[in-house]
Order: sequence, then structure tokens, then C-alpha cells
Amino acid sequence: MKNDPFESVPLLRLAVCLMVGIVVGEYAIIPVPILPVFIAMVAVTLLLWKFPQVQSVVIALCFVMLGGLLMQRQKESLQVAWPEEEVQYEAVVLSEPVEKPKTIAVDILLTGSQRKLKCYLYKDDRSRCLRIGDGLRLQSRIKPNSDWHNGTFDYRRYLEIHGFTGTTFVSSWKWQKVQISLSGLSRLERTRLYFLQLRSRLLSRWGGDDDASAVVAAMTLGDKSALTQDLKETYAITGASHILALSGLHLGIIYSLLMLLFGGRKIITVHCSLFTILGVWAFVFLVGMPVSVVRAAVMLSVYALLSLGHRDKMSVNTLAFTALVLLMLHPLSLFDVGFQMSFMAVFSILVWMPLLMSVFPPDYLQTHRVVRWCWAMVAVSVAAQMGVAPLIAYYFGRFSTYFLLTNFIVVPTATLILWLAPVVLLIPSCAYLLLYIVGLLNTVLTRIAAIPGASIEGLHPSILQVAMIYVIIVAVYLLILRLRKETSPRRGW
Repeated sequence: MKNDPFESVPLLRLAVCLMVGIVVGEYAIIPVPILPVFIAMVAVTLLLWKFPQVQSVVIALCFVMLGGLLMQRQKESLQVAWPEEEVQYEAVVLSEPVEKPKTIAVDILLTGSQRKLKCYLYKDDRSRCLRIGDGLRLQSRIKPNSDWHNGTFDYRRYLEIHGFTGTTFVSSWKWQKVQISLSGLSRLERTRLYFLQLRSRLLSRWGGDDDASAVVAAMTLGDKSALTQDLKETYAITGASHILALSGLHLGIIYSLLMLLFGGRKIITVHCSLFTILGVWAFVFLVGMPVSVVRAAVMLSVYALLSLGHRDKMSVNTLAFTALVLLMLHPLSLFDVGFQMSFMAVFSILVWMPLLMSVFPPDYLQTHRVVRWCWAMVAVSVAAQMGVAPLIAYYFGRFSTYFLLTNFIVVPTATLILWLAPVVLLIPSCAYLLLYIVGLLNTVLTRIAAIPGASIEGLHPSILQVAMIYVIIVAVYLLILRLRKETSPRRGW
């Protein structure tokens, strides 16, 4: 069947096998060394070229073992035996200071070992004035990550996913700002630090501390530190939180803008694709390389390359390839909420969109563009919601009932905001228009959140219940495919 996304998805099977291996490597105790067994399995795979079915099974087992091996290696890399006593070390600041009740929190990178730490400094004027890229000389005791839990939130897992290997609390007289050499850092870390400093300068140009400025900073540069709890709650209740967290929606809009700037959509050339991909990845570094944005960047890079050959550009295989790349580089990403929601949303859209769009005849949608746009918005919203709703219920305990209404408002508005943002950087006087649009968006969402029944709260499904919900969704999908196949008119040879 032409619209069946499961016809040819070999990479999806491999991605699932890799995920299984990562889960096994995280939770199971493996009594034998994985590496020699993995090498032996690869050798057996090469010898089975005359038996393709058996070879496929062995390849699947190889990817399960690869997932376990990668997970084991990453867990070992995060296990650091910090000294029991205080030590002196030099570090570079990676984040803007965040004010806590008694301390100032910053992320730091040790220049010697290149390990990231959560650093809490005594709150004073010196610590408040720290900026990204500042060098520090500190003396303190570094502690392993805490095992603190709150519901489904595992703080230790959160720190490990984001590369933190320890935490330190530093008194005001035990640190000083100094000039340090960054030559010991890798080229990748120096590049990331440069773009983080650039983002900090761009954020300072917004200047405002109101809700509108906070939303602009979150949507354009991925900085959510200025968002108030009330504003976050409003966006969560209405189902609009996805526009505050940078994802494929934002990068897709930026990709379209870059394609127009570098050559237009009619003729896609090698130079156009190259400059667009470079622009996309520059934005990824600029916003701090969150998992959802990296995922979208990899997919868009593959999309741009395949566009040159007029191949199938955006498919389940492309998504699976992206998952394979990211999980091989960072296996712990599998346990990141953002990773799970990002991939499930895109996977659900790729699977359900062809079915939902086929409700109307293609000729009708071609001649009625307003209907096509409205139905496409409904289809993509419903498809994405089916992918992420069980996860939202599990992690956040809620379901937004007006997500369709919200998406009809926030998606066009987000497009307008992202297109206006570079204009404001070039012509600062246009900032009034941008902030007015964002302020209007906040007002509309606040009123939607006030409608009775805007959000169903108190949902706390177990992991088993979440899995069963997804089984039901898959079963419904396969049933629809079967019914469509049986009711479609038979074609002659």
C-alpha cells in the first residue's frame, strides 16, 4: 500500500533494537564482557550472507548488544571518583547565573578534565555579575550527583543526561574570577562556548524583563530562564508548551526562511542546500544544542541532501536514522523526556498524516487551499497529540483539551515571531511590533486557560498503562489500514 509507512523501514527495526540494548545496559547486570561477544557476532553476521533471514536476526542481536555496550561505556565515563577533601581547580562558566534562595547557580566546565559540574556559589554581588566565558579559580569539595527524586523526575538521571558528573558548593572567599587559557578544551567545546557567548549578547539586546520579552527569548534563542511559573502554567494548560521549547517546528520555520534567502524553493542547488545546512547547525550551536533541536537538524540535513536527488525526503527511515546517530553518540538521551516526546511526536505525524490527509480526495484539497491548510493543521495536531499525550500524562499528569484551538493560534503566530526576530535584530525599532504580537498571544492563551475544562489534571498512568495505550493506538492504526485495503476497489493487472 502506497501510504503505509511500515512497508520498508529497516532502519526503524535497527533503532528499536538499539533502544532495547540501551535499556538492558541501563537496568540489567551483564555477567560477561560485551565487547568480545559483539565482535564475534559481527563476524558471524558477515559469514551468513547466504542466509539473509538468519543474517537479519543476527544483525538485530548485534544492535541490541551495541546498545548495551554503548550504555555501559557511557555509564563508566560518568563515574568519577572525586577526592574527599577540597581541591583547587580552574573552570569556565557555561551558563548565566540563576538566583536561588541562598545561592547563585551556574554550570561550569573544568578546563583540565573537561567535566561539567553544577556549581552553587554564595549569593553576593560578585556571583550575580558572572557571565558565560568567565574563568574561575575555585577551591571546594566536588560531590557526586544527588539521587533526589520527585515523582517521575529523577534528578541524578537529569544531570547525567546533560553531561554533569558532579556538584559543588563554593563559599564566597574560596573562588575568584581569573583569566584562564581555553587551549586545553576541545575544538567542539570552544565552538560551543563561542556560540553561548554570542547568545548571551543577543539576549541582552532584548532588554525587557516582562512576559513578552521572556517568550521571545525562549522561542528564538532557547532561553527560558525569564519565564515566570504562571506563564509556564498558562502555556502548559492550553497545550502550547511546545512553542516555548525549541523543536522541529522552530527549526522547520528557520529552514524555510534560509531556503528563501539562499536561493528560493523552486530550484534547489548544492550551494543553496550547503548554506542552509550550515545556517541550521549554526542556530543549533547558538541555542545550546538541546536534543530536540539536534534531532530536527539531523533530519533537515538529511532532507536537504535527499532533495538534491529528488528522493523520499522525510520518512520513518529518516527519523530512525536520526535516532541511531543520536543514540550512538549519547545513549542516555533515550531517557530524556525531550528526546522521547520529540521523536514520538514526529513518528506519529509521519505515520498518521497520510491516513488523516486521505479523508479528503487529493483533487478536492488541491482546488480548496483554505480547506487543505485547515485540515493539515488538524491532522498534524491530532497526529502529534496521539504520539505525546501518553507521555505528557505520565510525566506531567495532565491532558490539554483545547490543543486544536491552541495550535490554530500558536503555530501561525510562532512563524510570524520567528520571521520578525531577525528583522528586529537589524532594525531595533521593530521590537515594539514583535512584543505587541507576543503580548497578544499571551493574552489569548490566558483566556483559553481560563475556560472551564481546559486541562484534565491528576493523570498518573503507570509505565505499563502508557505502554498499553500505545499498543491500542498501533492496533487502531493497523485496523484502519486493513479496513482501507479491504474496502478499496481491486485494480486489474
